[in-house]
Amino acid sequence: MLTLDIFGFRALWSPIYFLVMAVLLVAYYLVVFKYYDRFKEGVPATRKQAMYFTSAIIVLYIIKGSPVDLMAHITFYMHMIQMAVLYLVVPPLLIFGLPDWLWRSFLSLPVIDPLFRFFTKPLIALIMFNGIFSIYHIPLIFDFVKTDMWLHATYTSVLFVLAMFMWWPLVNKLEEYQTLSGVKKMGYIFADGVLITPACALIIFADTPMYATFSDPNAWGEALKLCVPPTMLSSLELSGPETFSSISLLHDQQLGGVIMKVIQEIVYGIFLGYAFFQWFRNEEDRQAEQDAINLASAPQPVK
Repeated sequence: MLTLDIFGFRALWSPIYFLVMAVLLVAYYLVVFKYYDRFKEGVPATRKQAMYFTSAIIVLYIIKGSPVDLMAHITFYMHMIQMAVLYLVVPPLLIFGLPDWLWRSFLSLPVIDPLFRFFTKPLIALIMFNGIFSIYHIPLIFDFVKTDMWLHATYTSVLFVLAMFMWWPLVNKLEEYQTLSGVKKMGYIFADGVLITPACALIIFADTPMYATFSDPNAWGEALKLCVPPTMLSSLELSGPETFSSISLLHDQQLGGVIMKVIQEIVYGIFLGYAFFQWFRNEEDRQAEQDAINLASAPQPVK
């Protein structure tokens, strides 16, 4: 069984992508800690916000710039791990990591605000993300997208933006953009989990390998060109994913569907618990406030 080392440093660690992520992180720290006073209502970011954003950038590099990205083009289960982390973990970290004043500065740009408000409407955000995600995993579309560099980059980028829209109603802190609260947030998370289930179920319960880019050596080789220089591939004799993995193609596919569903359940479960306790705490505060009002307005005994 071969190892990934045969593909070389560039394919394994994507130095250009690393530089892009490093520049983005430096720019963030300059804006939120040095030049924040150039923005209306700008104040330094909190340590927690900086931690969230830094974590998002590190995770982005790990799943898109490290050997994980290469493995995602070789085995289906790694592809699904990459998808799950990219769309279910990174977006909320980015939303939490940007200060409110920076979000408001961005959303105040012409055209941005009405478009953002439209695409972050809960029902639209849910349908758009889960619909495009499910369509992507239709075998014909999946194989077509995975073998074209620009189409793949465009599709996955659009899906990432839709993931940001999907997470926004649930985790954003801007009062003027609050469209969900309390029980509605819990219902939103539940609906999100239900809508993504058909795509996972289709993959898990299929009795044959569905995707040519993981089962056909020629299609697999074309897909591999997205992260490995063609000149490098032409010098190697590879027969398919089984060259790097002992797991069967069908089990690889089924494992990918299971992993996607498990990660989704864990992430949504965490946010469901957070939404529940937030709602419960708000209800207690509201009840305490009402009790105080009732006590103050109650007739006082005559002495």
